[in-house]
Amino acid sequence: MQSENILATFKILIIGESGVGKSSLMLRFTEDDFDKDQALTIGVDFKTKIVEIDQVKVKLAIWDTAGQERFRTLTPSYYRDAQGAILVYDVTKKETFQRLESWLNELEIYGTRNNMAKMIVGNKIDSPDRAISRDEGFRFAKKHRTLFIETSAKTSEGVKDAFEEVVRKIIETEGLWERNDYGDSLDLNSRGQSAGSCNC
Repeated sequence: MQSENILATFKILIIGESGVGKSSLMLRFTEDDFDKDQALTIGVDFKTKIVEIDQVKVKLAIWDTAGQERFRTLTPSYYRDAQGAILVYDVTKKETFQRLESWLNELEIYGTRNNMAKMIVGNKIDSPDRAISRDEGFRFAKKHRTLFIETSAKTSEGVKDAFEEVVRKIIETEGLWERNDYGDSLDLNSRGQSAGSCNC
């Protein structure tokens, strides 16, 4: 059975303002597809994907949360037990970047794991109307000690790297996850870093 080789299951949240491309990032990563007419998420969407990173196979349970204020009461329970969070902003809309502080605060309030792996993602870098520079995003991530990368769900640039770096960070973080009841002992040392990301 395929599951016999899976080290663990990780719960990863995708959070951020409405319209920044959270659902598009999840669709691109899980199905390698892009829908320019992607509907806004109502409540929460959910997908799973089995990935192999550095000879380690894990199952990801990816939760895409709605950014609209009226759905905010639905989300606290979905933060529970998450090992990773991808916080997304739109590089063409400054207000989505400015709202990252409030999303980080929500993680602090509702997250149940203090050592959760976090990544700041600047999405829509395919657009010519950039309002937030890469350096601004990098400095924000460094200030908050999170991973950072820029992506385009439309072209797929950076998307795979974003998810894989979060998984690497989860694996490396002692006490953040538990090994499944099956599988051999695996060497989890010597992790690489993708060129587009930084572990700040």
